Amino acid sequence: MFRPKIPAMPQPTGFITPPAVIEPTAVIQHTPTAPAPVAPTRPTVQLTPGAVVALVGSGTAVVLVVGAVLVSMLLAVAITGASVAICALVIRSLITTEAKHR
Repeated sequence: MFRPKIPAMPQPTGFITPPAVIEPTAVIQHTPTAPAPVAPTRPTVQLTPGAVVALVGSGTAVVLVVGAVLVSMLLAVAITGASVAICALVIRSLITTEAKHR
């Protein structure tokens, strides 16, 4: 009843074709006729003092926003942990006083 049933290999139906014979081919290397054209060089980016101030200001703003979000998440976790600990203490106190009255 609990023995596994092993499936039998099905027998092929129809015509069976023999495996194809693959002939090796010769590898011919071609030499390139002309070198590839060199891509034109891109101009370097010139930063003006105003652009540098804007980049520094936006980077500072991003760091402050990300820091505020992370600190608020940490504070939320800390408050949740403290409230769970207080609830556990209250429940333990209720259980022990209930046990003393019996």
